[in-house]
Amino acid sequence: MKTILNVIWLILSGFWLFLAYLAAGVLLCITIIGIPFGIAAFRIGVYALWPFGYTTIERRDAGAPSCLGNVLWLVLAGWWLAIGHIVTGLLLCLTIIGIPFGIANFKLIPVSLFPLGREIVPTDEPFAAR
Repeated sequence: MKTILNVIWLILSGFWLFLAYLAAGVLLCITIIGIPFGIAAFRIGVYALWPFGYTTIERRDAGAPSCLGNVLWLVLAGWWLAIGHIVTGLLLCLTIIGIPFGIANFKLIPVSLFPLGREIVPTDEPFAAR
């Protein structure tokens, strides 16, 4: 079932989200200061490409720079991304068929708000990765 949902997601919205996060990551990587944010955008893009069967966990070894970077990300881009995922998720949840895709959009909210210090792992082993 995860594969079917991922293929439908990929065709309808995952590919476009991936391209948007990829473009943002490339723009962020142009400057040296933006490289960690660009890598985070690439990570979110891959997660947005194939979200079913994966989840995010917080990395225990992420330190103060990650926290500071998350605050900067939240102020500059994170809340816009989160609002976009909330609105899209709510609109998708208006139809029965769109509910799983709305939930996938809701899964993208935490990582779009605070991408640094997070890791994307299969849902089968989120606790094994810790």
